[in-house]
Amino acid sequence: MARMATLTSLTAGGGCAAKYSAARLEELLRGFVPVEAENLLVGLSPADDAAVYRLDDERAIVFTVDFFPPLVDDPGLFGRIAATNALNDVFAMGGAPLLALSIAAFPESLPTEVLGAVFAAAAEQVASAGAILVGGHTIRDDEPKYGLAVVGTVHPGGIWPKSGARPGDALFLTKPLGTGLVLAGHAKELVTSADFDGAVEAMTTLNADAAAVLRAFAPNAVTDVTGFGLFGHAHEMAERSGVRIELDVLPALGGAVEVAQAGVRTGGDPRNREFAPVEADGATEVELALGYDAQTAGGLLVSLPADKALSLRSEFAARGLFLARVGRVEAGAGVAFRSG
Repeated sequence: MARMATLTSLTAGGGCAAKYSAARLEELLRGFVPVEAENLLVGLSPADDAAVYRLDDERAIVFTVDFFPPLVDDPGLFGRIAATNALNDVFAMGGAPLLALSIAAFPESLPTEVLGAVFAAAAEQVASAGAILVGGHTIRDDEPKYGLAVVGTVHPGGIWPKSGARPGDALFLTKPLGTGLVLAGHAKELVTSADFDGAVEAMTTLNADAAAVLRAFAPNAVTDVTGFGLFGHAHEMAERSGVRIELDVLPALGGAVEVAQAGVRTGGDPRNREFAPVEADGATEVELALGYDAQTAGGLLVSLPADKALSLRSEFAARGLFLARVGRVEAGAGVAFRSG
C-alpha cells in the first residue's frame, strides 16, 4: 500500500514564510485608493495588523484574516499554530477575539481524519482565546492551506496601532525569535527535540496574556512579529510612525543560532532583506539571519514610554511571561541594529 504523503511534502513553503513578498505587496497596494468612512478607524491608510470599525462610542470591531500552508506534519499541531497566528492579530490591536471562521484548502486525497484533526485543534485554540469557531469555507487544492478569519472587539480609545511609536520609547518583544530557523533545522536534523518543542510552544502560545498585561500600560505602538521578521516589522513601525528604531538585542529560541551558523535560511529571508534594509554595521551574518527570519505566531513588538519599562518588566516577570527589551525609538528614520 502506498504511504500517504506528509503535510509538509505537499507544500512549497509553510507557515508565515509563505507570505507574499512585502516589497511587492506594498507596490500592489499603492494602486488602491484607501476607503474613507467616518467609522473606519483602521484601514489601509496606514495598513495595520487588522481593520477596525467603530460601532459606537464604546465598541469597535476588529477584523482580520490569516492562513498558510503546513509547516509541520502533525495535522492537529498545524491547526493550533494556524489558529494562534490568526487570533494574535486581534490581540496585537488591543482587542479580544469574538468569532472565527475557518479558511481551508485541502487535496481530496487526504483522509477526512486529517482535516478533522486540523479543525478540532483550531476550534480548541479559538475557545482558549475566548472566542467561538462558527463555520468557514473549504475548497479543493493540491497544496493544503488553513487559517482563520477572526472578528474581535476593542474600545475605540484602546486601539494599539503600529504607527504610534514616539522618540524616547523603549522597545520590547514578548517572544524569542527563530521559529523559521528551528523548523528548517528540524527538517535537516540539526536541532534537538527539545529545541523543536520550544519552537512549537512559542507558535502555539496566544498573545492573550501578554496583551492583558500591556493594557494597563497604554503602549504607544504594538505589532505582532510574523512573516516579515523582526527587522521587517520594525521597519513598518518606524516608517508608519515617522521615527527611527534602534535595535540592539535579538533574543533567540534554543537551536536557532546553531541553525543559522550552519548556513540554513528559510524562503522568507531574502524577501525580508529586500523589503527592510537595516543599518547593521558590525553585525554578523548569524544576527542578520535571526533578525530577518520569518516568524510564525511570533510575539508582540511593543513601543511604550521608557519610564514605564521597569514596571512592565516587573509585571511580566510576576506572571512568568517572557519579555526582552530589544531597543529604543529615536527621532529620525529607518531601522538600525547595533550588535551588543
